[in-house]
Amino acid sequence: QVQLVESGGGLVQAGGSLRLSCTASGSISSDNVMGWYRQAPGKQRDVVAVISSGGSTNYGDSVKGRFTISRDNAKNRVYLQMNNLKPEDTAVYYCNHKQWVVRGGATATYDVWGQGTQVTVSS
Repeated sequence: QVQLVESGGGLVQAGGSLRLSCTASGSISSDNVMGWYRQAPGKQRDVVAVISSGGSTNYGDSVKGRFTISRDNAKNRVYLQMNNLKPEDTAVYYCNHKQWVVRGGATATYDVWGQGTQVTVSS
């Protein structure tokens, strides 16, 4: 089983920056995708950015050009550098680990989530 621990959240003024970190431990697959998702009160959990073990990335439209996801495979760690933060970025940010597993003869994805870290951006 994989465990995820996030850190780096906090309160920042609009236009400021934060860097989130997520460290994975446990039974980590060599073939996985890690990412960051966020959820504001009363809203759905949305993808922020994802990164494969090979380094390919995808970003949510609202953060393109402002956020950068990266990972250090040797340390089992993923980062989210957030620049030019806006009040609408305020949310709980969750680290995600996705791997492919075989269950009942079929291949499926299995997700593990971190506990979340609060990011608050003031105007």
